[in-house]
Amino acid sequence: MNNNLIEVHDLAIKFDVSNPKIFDFLSRKPKNYVHAVRGISFDIKKGETFSLVGESGCGKSTVARLLCGLYKPSHGQIKFKNVDINKASNQQLKELRKKFQMIFQDPFASLNPRWKVKDIIGEPIDLFDLAENKEDRLAQVVTLIEQVGLNAADLNKYPHEFSGGQRQRISIARALASKPDFLICDEPTSALDVSVQAQILNIMKELQERLNLTYLFISHDMSVVSHFSDKVGVMYLGELVEVGKVEDIFTAPKHPYTKMLMDAIPSMDDIEREKVPVKGEVPNPLNPPTGCSFHPRCPNVQPKCSQQSPTLKNINNHLVSCLEVS
Repeated sequence: MNNNLIEVHDLAIKFDVSNPKIFDFLSRKPKNYVHAVRGISFDIKKGETFSLVGESGCGKSTVARLLCGLYKPSHGQIKFKNVDINKASNQQLKELRKKFQMIFQDPFASLNPRWKVKDIIGEPIDLFDLAENKEDRLAQVVTLIEQVGLNAADLNKYPHEFSGGQRQRISIARALASKPDFLICDEPTSALDVSVQAQILNIMKELQERLNLTYLFISHDMSVVSHFSDKVGVMYLGELVEVGKVEDIFTAPKHPYTKMLMDAIPSMDDIEREKVPVKGEVPNPLNPPTGCSFHPRCPNVQPKCSQQSPTLKNINNHLVSCLEVS
């Protein structure tokens, strides 16, 4: 029995970054594209937290926007509950849309400053026609605000009257308003203080268990990912280089890039050991390296790495994209 809520196959997107058409026409230059996501595949089971990690610019947030429909893929397939989103009818999309929502990174920018909290949280209820009347709508909004640790008295306030952590709670309440099955969380705690991060993550974990939610969690904070995830995908230059259970990724990473990320994590158990940062710079995505995209920075590079492009191979249910790993 297929227990996958989300199935992504060969997903890719490219952005046209050419000069204005008139300049390209006069100079006879070809179009220039950035391949932000380059043919990735993964699945997420119901009730699971799948995290995408990697350095800034690796394509994590682009994947999030592809899954929630803000971007249309250049090619590839996204299935939600066995329905291909890109081939779904308008009626199917309307039903599916309320079942997946997104929590954005910046709680200061993602809330309308001119709206009261009751209208921000109530907007999805109105859009999807989920309330029988005004009294039912208000009751739902009160339940939602209380679920995230705020109270009904806050509903008549504006976003600027809240702290960053409280605003993110409001964002979570808004995301839950349509009764979704799947939440896309694009670095939801990175703009918050460490103590507040823990509070938000605890709320999200409690809600997941109570409401049987499924998460795609985007982050560059490996310590957060290690405590919050069931499965982890490591991205580099628009590609997945390693996918596995969280305990396997953190205790026995196989890809050289994943090992470098793990080695850079501060640890109180090993404070005397010198930390080795991830060396080098991410290559220019307009002109990616030939062969393995990581080979210019890889400590184990071999001559064939600049010529052959690795693909994800399954090693005991652990996926790795490296020519040297077997």
